[in-house]
Amino acid sequence: MPTPPPSHRGKGLFGDAAGEPKPQGTAAYRVNIDGGSRGNPGPAAYGVVIRDPRGEIVAKLKKYIGRMTNNVAEYYGLIAALDYAQAKGIRALRVEADSELLVNQMRGQYKVKSGDLKPLFERAKKMSQGFESFRIEHVYREQNREADALANEALDETSGAAGKSPAALKSPAAAKAQSPRNTEPPRVRARYQSGVLYPLEDVNLADGTVVEVSIHPLSKQ
Repeated sequence: MPTPPPSHRGKGLFGDAAGEPKPQGTAAYRVNIDGGSRGNPGPAAYGVVIRDPRGEIVAKLKKYIGRMTNNVAEYYGLIAALDYAQAKGIRALRVEADSELLVNQMRGQYKVKSGDLKPLFERAKKMSQGFESFRIEHVYREQNREADALANEALDETSGAAGKSPAALKSPAAAKAQSPRNTEPPRVRARYQSGVLYPLEDVNLADGTVVEVSIHPLSKQ
């Protein structure tokens, strides 16, 4: 009787165990972001739509951010999405944006030359490196309508408050700081992440402003 060939213990042609399931990566959440300004610069806002791996919308974010350019507003939207994902413990993220500039800068294909964009880019890049998986892709505006609509809603809501004083359109901390009866500096909540302190409220300060920070740790979120 001929000797049977050595057993391969169920291995296939290239040595992989036949039928053995391969490990799956972490399922990614999909995020659509958009930012815009009416005038460039002008009143600006961002919109963000976040979907879980099943495609269900889990969050919609929108915010008026003051007088900014379109590109700055796009980065604010990206940072808001990254901050939300980190706070919720999301480990894999796929971002879709209709800004070719932002997408190509985040991919390293374009250099960041603008002084307004550089600190925002550096912050977004560092935050993105904290995920197990991060991808950013360019989509056409038609595929980004929901995020665009949210950004426009934020702008419409702000323009509807045009008769209010400027302090009423700013964050509560900034409005409090401007009150003549209050001489104490504003108190702003922030989150410490990967060696960087991120404000959780608008601080309404010009780029390059030097501030003094006192650290009072709160419960970890």
